[in-house]
Amino acid sequence: MAVSGFEGFEKRLELHFFGDDFQLGLRKIDFESIQLVLEQVQCTVVSAVGNAYFDAYVLSESSLFVYPTKIIIKTCGTTQLLKSIRPLIFYSRLIGLTLCSCRYTRGTFIFPKSQPFPHTSFKDEVTYLEDTIPSNLCFRKASIMPSMSSSHSWHVFTATIDHHDQDNELFTMEVCMTDLDPILARKFFRRPDDGKTGHSAGKEMTELTGINDINADALVCDFAFDPCGYSMNGMDGDWYSTIHVTPEDGFSYASFECVGSVNANNIGHVLRKVVQIFRPGTMSVSTTCSGYSNEMWKQMVTAVEPLGFKCRSCAMDQFPAAATVVFQTFTPRRKST
Repeated sequence: MAVSGFEGFEKRLELHFFGDDFQLGLRKIDFESIQLVLEQVQCTVVSAVGNAYFDAYVLSESSLFVYPTKIIIKTCGTTQLLKSIRPLIFYSRLIGLTLCSCRYTRGTFIFPKSQPFPHTSFKDEVTYLEDTIPSNLCFRKASIMPSMSSSHSWHVFTATIDHHDQDNELFTMEVCMTDLDPILARKFFRRPDDGKTGHSAGKEMTELTGINDINADALVCDFAFDPCGYSMNGMDGDWYSTIHVTPEDGFSYASFECVGSVNANNIGHVLRKVVQIFRPGTMSVSTTCSGYSNEMWKQMVTAVEPLGFKCRSCAMDQFPAAATVVFQTFTPRRKST
């Protein structure tokens, strides 16, 4: 393990709002204001695309998705993600929207001592969240979901004004992968002086690695960093997907996230393709959806077992505004726990 390097593990914040304007809502926030929010976080926009349902931004550190009534922002490195909450609440109030739920998740940092406040510890993050979000979000819960791997724990904080505020039709899957196959990881390095823009080099990586085959129906906005690293956002109707890659030896990391319908029955197929692209040494999968009956965790096991991966741990918990969260870790069968 390298002594220091770029922190791949993202921090993820999801904010939901309510108000009279459900047509454009948060999409009315102008680009200059979005840039001001990101300045607080310490990242910038490198590419953007939109459709009839939402806007998607590739950031210098991960991604931002803006829907009429919800915002999802995830950032890696030493960004200060939680500092986006106050300005986002401010701009939402200007257009008549009110915060009604908040969800914050992250894995275990590879370089925790490099993180600035308020991300110096989960305790500090929870304290900051408690002090920042409005008091009427009174149903709150914070938890660290453990695994058999010390490098893969799942940190969750949720808060809502309505304990039963949840979407019964959608799931969110967050995949965190470390110790990537070095041959596959090399595909996310750019050739020196390749003469390409970040966009053209990103498109080349998308096709070379097979990322474009994960969802052939998605509109992909991709970007390759110099000398290495990769980000993409995919848009398929009102569903998004996103991938971020830190390929350096010693602290290689890749993430995949998507949202979709619990009735789609294709989530295992998606996960299988993702695993084939990166072949990680350790992987965690967090799924968030309503109710225990869906049992999506079984689909995850069935999807990756044929690829030689074994489920090493599985934890389940329920959170206000986030329903059921299932957290699993996987390693190749040849690798000991």
